[in-house]
Amino acid sequence: MAVNTQFSIAVHIMAALGYRCGEDATSSRLALSVNTSPSFVRRVLSKLSKAGLIETTTGKSGSCRLAKEPKSISLLDIYLAVDAPKAFSIHSYPEQKPCAVSCHIKMALENALTKTQKAMEASLAEITLACILADVKR
Repeated sequence: MAVNTQFSIAVHIMAALGYRCGEDATSSRLALSVNTSPSFVRRVLSKLSKAGLIETTTGKSGSCRLAKEPKSISLLDIYLAVDAPKAFSIHSYPEQKPCAVSCHIKMALENALTKTQKAMEASLAEITLACILADVKR
């Protein structure tokens, strides 16, 4: 199963920016922290910038910094910015008409998973980047 790590990488990047207390950082420097390529970091930075969570300057000496205080940025803001996938997804296998479970499981699961997704997002909304930074600094 493919794993999408954009959300955790985006939180890592945001924490690195917050940890530096207003210093500008380059995608190369952030890539070293995340242990990934600068081009991947730039793709994530682009999404964070479009969401208004970071400010960027372009060009050879381009850099970025947080656009808001860490206490004003929730993990939900970051989650939505990078368009992370839902916590769970329902399989796309065709229904087997003779089986009642097969015919109704997707609707039943959709109800349960929608509730779960909303609860996860509510939890992310309560956790700020400042909370993450406090844990990092311990």
